[in-house]
Amino acid sequence: MHSGGVRRAVTATAVLASFLTALSACGGAEDGGATRAAGRAAGTHAATAAPTGIPGVGDRLQRRIPSGSRQVVAVYGDGKDSADSTVVLYTKHGSTWKRERGWAGHNGKKGWTTDHHEDDDRSPVGVFTLSDAGGVLPDPGSGLPYTRSAAFAAPRWWAKSHWHDFDYVIAIDYNRVKGTPPNDPTRPEGEKKGGGIWLHMDHGSGTSACVSVSEQAMRYLLRTLDPRQRPVVVMGDRADLAA
Repeated sequence: MHSGGVRRAVTATAVLASFLTALSACGGAEDGGATRAAGRAAGTHAATAAPTGIPGVGDRLQRRIPSGSRQVVAVYGDGKDSADSTVVLYTKHGSTWKRERGWAGHNGKKGWTTDHHEDDDRSPVGVFTLSDAGGVLPDPGSGLPYTRSAAFAAPRWWAKSHWHDFDYVIAIDYNRVKGTPPNDPTRPEGEKKGGGIWLHMDHGSGTSACVSVSEQAMRYLLRTLDPRQRPVVVMGDRADLAA
């Protein structure tokens, strides 16, 4: 209701590791898993938050985004027990967030958890910084420090569809030491809390805990994420994100 006696209806648009680390974290020989529904609109999300917040993210997680962050990768899981997700890059302009690009993706094959542990096959819900990158392939022009190493390669006894999972990776700073290569095995909170959780290339089904997107998406993120913008990932199933 505006103060001049003029009534207006206001509508709101509702929206691994070293070889051993790879075995215990992302990738792994999953039992296939359903592929994403045909025609699912990558990167579309109805906004439920204020324009100055990340759409679909409630106050609880919104407050955990560092005030200086100007790049957010939001991972919207389809459901608590779903391996399907939508990944969207937002950048901050002034006080508002702009959607830059979005893609279909996957998360842990058993879905999401607020208390991640090693081998639970669920991705951790939360806000995590993005500090380091790497992979089997040469640096495509990454803004993040990039470590190229054959040690990222997935074991050849995994399904062939998984062999290129770690051609490009971006470390999600969950239970790891920032400023080290993504495959550094150090786990500050202990091995039971898991680790080696990355953004990496998609193989068409759920992961062990990571978030996966297409090669095109990985190259775009590597070239776009800028340490000076303090990038973070906000990830979880839609219900937990909105809580």
